[in-house]
Amino acid sequence: MSDTAGDTVADWMALVENLYPARHVATWDNVGLQVGDPSWPVERVLVTLDVTPAVIEEASHGPRTLVLAHHPLLFRPLPSVTPSTASGRTALLAASRSIAIAAAHTNLDVATDGAGTSDPVARLLDLQDVRPLTTETAEGRRVKLVVFVPPGDVDRVLDAVAAAGAGTIGDYDRCSFQVPGTGTFLPRQGTDPHVGDVGTDNVVDEIRLEVELPSTRTGDVVRALRDAHPYEEVAFDLYQVIDAPGHGFGRLGTLPSPMPLRAVAAAIRDRLPAPHLRFAGEPDRLIRTLAVVGGAGDGLIGAAAASGVDCYVTGDLRHHVTIDALTQGITLIDAGHHATEVAALPSWVTRLEQAAGPRNLSARVVASAVDTVPWAR
Repeated sequence: MSDTAGDTVADWMALVENLYPARHVATWDNVGLQVGDPSWPVERVLVTLDVTPAVIEEASHGPRTLVLAHHPLLFRPLPSVTPSTASGRTALLAASRSIAIAAAHTNLDVATDGAGTSDPVARLLDLQDVRPLTTETAEGRRVKLVVFVPPGDVDRVLDAVAAAGAGTIGDYDRCSFQVPGTGTFLPRQGTDPHVGDVGTDNVVDEIRLEVELPSTRTGDVVRALRDAHPYEEVAFDLYQVIDAPGHGFGRLGTLPSPMPLRAVAAAIRDRLPAPHLRFAGEPDRLIRTLAVVGGAGDGLIGAAAASGVDCYVTGDLRHHVTIDALTQGITLIDAGHHATEVAALPSWVTRLEQAAGPRNLSARVVASAVDTVPWAR
């Protein structure tokens, strides 16, 4: 970033990637910059749970704004961007006013150090020995490419795969590991080897070059590798990279002392607040261990039940899923999708502010004043 040019959308997207890497995004998710030009200036970052026309209207008044949302505006592929869909209408409205929109969704959900979307409920209940409920989202998102290159061609090959999307770790580009070694091969008749003789056992010096890349960039990187590599037949391997446990959906923990289910529910209702909270199970059952997933978490009830907890706290619980969970012996607290996630916004704003200083970013980070909860009673 230029110190004199001011913040840009690209500067802030680099910061978001550093805090919430794309490698932690679930395979079904869609995050990152969704509307706008990376070169657009940014004077304010407006943090919100949802992107609605009211949020775009708020962003229209004041300095040039990047809307950074938890829920992606463009979640599923659109055949066209027109006013015929809610997301298309909102995207067009934002673009017409030069308002950029970005999302950090499951990569924010699984953030560590108390910064994930499930952490506020864990904190308000003072859960002990807190750890992720599941780390399944950490698998399959990154790939390691290993290729064998003549020493004189390493820089050219590295430049090519880096330009295609490999070798980036945080704020560092062209990251690689290189080890010298010996390659052997016997070219058959009709081949045209870059070095060595046809029909002869050849021994050559080579460099083992290793780079990491997002799995979504595999095709582009392999094409760039084949184009840049001098060999007629390129020897390379691709390995799935699995992150160490630590990033994952939800939280598990233990209450400081057992509490009746009705008391746990009341504490969450009063402290979030969660006016639409409901619970399922025997009200006086003593709760010692809990699993928490901010947002819509009925897909992880199986993981919660398998963990052996007494109670599962989340939002958007469906009728039949609830019946099944009770049959498995687990009590439930549905505190609402909005309430269980919006509580994480203050710490999200703080974390963005703290990360901006070392990068010399000057845009103000503020929480949206628009209440996006859709329900009333």
